[in-house]
Amino acid sequence: MPIPARRMRFTTWRSLATVAVAALVATLLAPAAAHGAPRESTPVYSYENAIRESVWVDTGLDGDGDGKSDRVAVDIVRPRELAQQGRRVPVIMDASPYYSCCGRGNESQLKTYDANGNVVQMPLFYDNYFVPRGYAFVGVDLAGTNRSDGCVDVGGRSDIQSAKAVIDWLNGRAKAYTTRTGADPAKATWTNGRTGMIGKSWDGTIANGVAATGVKGLKTIVPISAISSWYDYYFAQGAPLYDSGPDWLSGYVDSPEATAKCAAVQQKLVDGAPRTGDWTKFWTERDYVKDASRVKASVFLVHGMQDLNVRTKNFGQWWSALAKNGVERKIWLSQTGHVDPFDFRRGAWVDALHRWFDHELLGYDNGIDDEPMADIERHPDQWVTSSVWPPRATGTTILRPGTGTQAGVGTLGLRKGSGTETFTDDPQLSETDWAAHIDRSTSEKAGFVTEPLSKDLRLSGSSKVTVTATPTTSTAHLSAVLVDLGPDAIRDYADGGEGITTLTDRTCWGPSTTGDSSCYKVTQAKTTDVASTVLSRGWADLGNYASLVKGVPLTPGKAYTITLDLAATDHVVPAGHRLALIVAGTDKDLIDPPSSTPTLTLDLSRTSAGVPFVGGAEAFAKATAGSAAAASSSVLAGVHDPHTALRVPGDTR
Repeated sequence: MPIPARRMRFTTWRSLATVAVAALVATLLAPAAAHGAPRESTPVYSYENAIRESVWVDTGLDGDGDGKSDRVAVDIVRPRELAQQGRRVPVIMDASPYYSCCGRGNESQLKTYDANGNVVQMPLFYDNYFVPRGYAFVGVDLAGTNRSDGCVDVGGRSDIQSAKAVIDWLNGRAKAYTTRTGADPAKATWTNGRTGMIGKSWDGTIANGVAATGVKGLKTIVPISAISSWYDYYFAQGAPLYDSGPDWLSGYVDSPEATAKCAAVQQKLVDGAPRTGDWTKFWTERDYVKDASRVKASVFLVHGMQDLNVRTKNFGQWWSALAKNGVERKIWLSQTGHVDPFDFRRGAWVDALHRWFDHELLGYDNGIDDEPMADIERHPDQWVTSSVWPPRATGTTILRPGTGTQAGVGTLGLRKGSGTETFTDDPQLSETDWAAHIDRSTSEKAGFVTEPLSKDLRLSGSSKVTVTATPTTSTAHLSAVLVDLGPDAIRDYADGGEGITTLTDRTCWGPSTTGDSSCYKVTQAKTTDVASTVLSRGWADLGNYASLVKGVPLTPGKAYTITLDLAATDHVVPAGHRLALIVAGTDKDLIDPPSSTPTLTLDLSRTSAGVPFVGGAEAFAKATAGSAAAASSSVLAGVHDPHTALRVPGDTR
């Protein structure tokens, strides 16, 4: 892993920010800190009297084909006192398709407006908390949603330009107007242009995409449970993850005006995203990872390691690309599913976010850049840190499956195996079912297990599993999962709350007004006792063995080799537990089944797993040496089948 560029970037900033500049910043933005350079912005400005206004920014596109350039609606809340004094402020921005259709946050808040069309309620706590501290908050309606023109194109040029154009306007490079159709210009003379983007899921995805343009003025992004490549939201190496495509998602968030005007764009979404799982130029346009070299903004990334909506391959590949390109970055990894950190670690999150924005947007030397890069939830509400993530001592170790005394119940170790194992795809069974019966010979999976560990063993990063399989039919889907076999109490990510329970009490995060409360329902960890925990997953269509670009029919009886990318994670398998690799077919509710029901035979001599252990092969060898308690022969129950009723990259669960 490259040496992180954290110190380098901040050293450059500080070399430019002389004592005189620091004093100027203190004078302009933090009058409460009169003695020396400030380290924290404080709530000294009125939220109730804040300026609330709306402008429409010209995107330069005509997505809805009406012959006019699309304008996106931008709702702004900013400190009145600083405006009256002529002081310019930085911007925190959330660009979203959900402000009118579906809501934001655990309580699904929508934007509301007064009789003059100015925003009254801005969802989430960002404006309540940060406006009194000298920031402006900006909520952008993506093209085709709420009060914006244009069409939703699900992560494509229109989506990204919706937000990029606003940053250009904030920095004096784009035009905006005081009304949706009028000609009166609106100038952003009240901001210094320094912008931070934040958002969960689709909103955070837009932040990733805008950062990948390299737009000037975007200083930091905070993507929460965000997509880095839309192909990897819908497919896993050719295997479909959902039974619908981006056209359905566009229709889910379209405004009535967009529904009437955007049939042509809808058809492009259908044509560009074939359900075959083939890679098209449609997906290339929506792949932000390839453009990570353009990212100039710092990144504070948050993701649930059990997120089965925006699956964790998305954060893993984005993080690796950012590291390769020296982007200054920080990460939080929770045990939850698709959940905002405000709802699983509220106080610590608000504090960390406050300090991050103070550092990145106000230039305050508050020490956050010298703190550990990663916070990781090891057990419910129990967090550890890593100075670098993954740790520098992490090394990929090649594990080999071997045959055991029962069919489908094999071994996992460092020695190359031999022989074969056979299983038949059963779309009615899930990874939880496979893990529960890991010590039994069952027809739907092949399982390979280490001896009980004598020492803790930590995995950190992304794994790969190479499989050589011979199918009996012309289509076959594969799943590979890593499992911690042993008792534990974990967040119940398969529950409807995906690891949290929402209570009735509220806590408040900033001032409130009659129309916009800063008080939100308290949550607590929803836990469950398990005997096995799936810690990483990967899927593929065997027909994509030669190419991600296009799948092909298989020849029954012929062996094919394919490497499955498993999701990024950070997990400690405790001493006394066992580590398992399971290879099977359809993972119920997580991938769609193939058109046939294949039986597959694995060639174990050509099957392996590359797993990132902290300490590498030596750590694995030590952990699997020596004696430990004997493995249980009972059913190793895990979570119930994951909650997948609503598959939308948003807040509603």
